[in-house]
Amino acid sequence: MAEKKSIIKEKVEHSGLFDFPAFYSFAHSWFKESGYGVTEDKYAEKIEGNKRDISIEWKISRGISDYFKSEYKVKFEISGLTEVEVEIDGERKKMNKGKVSIDITGNLISDPEGKWESSPFYKFIRDVYNKFIIPARVERMESLVREDVVDFKEEIKSFLELSGKR
Repeated sequence: MAEKKSIIKEKVEHSGLFDFPAFYSFAHSWFKESGYGVTEDKYAEKIEGNKRDISIEWKISRGISDYFKSEYKVKFEISGLTEVEVEIDGERKKMNKGKVSIDITGNLISDPEGKWESSPFYKFIRDVYNKFIIPARVERMESLVREDVVDFKEEIKSFLELSGKR
């Protein structure tokens, strides 16, 4: 079994105007363009009158090397989503209004294929390898996971701020 270590947890919150389809597409393409595989584990929508509550969960992963894999869990909670018409540069456009909450968790998985799990001796060797032979490499991989989470968070915040201020 692979060894999974939680590296970072971040949260983004936004209330106001935004374009939900563009926001969803932007978030999805950010990971796809970075070479990640994105799996949507959950998409639930609850409708009350003209308001929608949406819950989305993604599992995102990519192999960093033959020994390391990064994994992210992104959970979107959109509440009170309504469609509104706004005027942008003298042109009427449909947008959405609501509250968005995004939880992002970054994990580093070592030995994702479980090659070092076949016997207690190999597990011992793996632990020695991780702690004494490649600690600098482990730290570098952890920092890559941390940087990706922070970059995604900042890009999402910028997107929501820009689309809501126009």
